[in-house]
Formats: sequence, C-alpha cells, structure tokens
Amino acid sequence: MTSNKSDLQRSTLLHFWNQGIHSPKELHKITGIPLSTVKYNIKKIKETGNVSHRGGNGHSKKLGSAKTRELERYVRKDSSSSLRTLAIKLSNDGDPVSHMTIGRRLKELGYKNALPTGTPMLTANHKTRWIEWARDHLNDNWEKTLFSDETAFHLFRNTIKRWYKGPKPIRPLPKD
Repeated sequence: MTSNKSDLQRSTLLHFWNQGIHSPKELHKITGIPLSTVKYNIKKIKETGNVSHRGGNGHSKKLGSAKTRELERYVRKDSSSSLRTLAIKLSNDGDPVSHMTIGRRLKELGYKNALPTGTPMLTANHKTRWIEWARDHLNDNWEKTLFSDETAFHLFRNTIKRWYKGPKPIRPLPKD
C-alpha cells in the first residue's frame, strides 16, 4: 500500500469520525476500507486525537552518528582507503560492519570514488622562464629549427582511486 493511499484512507476515516460515525463496521461499510485498518485508525484517534503516521518503522542504521563522523574522519585522513580497510577500522571496537554498509553510507554522505584527473605541474617559475626564452629568441631564424615533444610516457597508469566530495580531485603529474 502506497503512502498516498494510506494518507487518503486516514483522512477519510478522520472525516467520518468527526461527522459522528464511530462504529468500525459502519465506517468499513461506507468507505470500503478494510475493517482491521478502520479499527487500527480508530484506536489511534482515541489515543492521540489524530490519525497521523506514528513513524519509527524500519531497522535502525548500523552506523549511528558517532560512527558516521568516525568514518568521515578516516576518509578525510586517507582518501585512498578501500571500503574493506574502512570496514576493518570501524569494526575494531567489536561491532562488525560490512564493507557494503560503508559504501552505502559514503554514497548517502555524497562521496564519490574515482581516479584523480592528472594535470602537468607548471610552477610560476616555469612559466616566467618560458616567456623569457620566447622573448630572447623572438628574432631567431626558425627555418632550420626542428621542434620535438619531450613528453614522458608511463608504462603503468595510476590505479589508486580517491574518495571525494564536490569537484574531482587533481593529481599533479611531474615532467620527467
């Protein structure tokens, strides 16, 4: 039963209750709402004066607010930690926590896990030296000059993913 249907049933029963119809069988007959639902809602009206949802349904979360803060602290301290490593750290106090639970909670908190974007490291000194070199060689004869690319090639790529919130992290790549 969806919450919209439940809300409609509750408001209908409250309306007829306020009109003076207090018999569960009569309310069932008028509305077509199951008799057990009518009796349950009448009990709520007598106890609380309304038919609003009481709440408190469902299982409580495995990671409470203290454990969640501890999890965020671990992620901030080492953003490359795996889910299994984080689960072991949180389970040290005796209450076991699954790596799947950790993953779900990090997703709820807005964390993502991805490889950082690699960008070349250019310092202000590099940039000023490039400009100086260009100015020094502005009037050179470039017809007999050969340019080549000095890009370094890495045989193995970085496979360490990072946990992050907001913009994707950047990993500076040194020029070899």
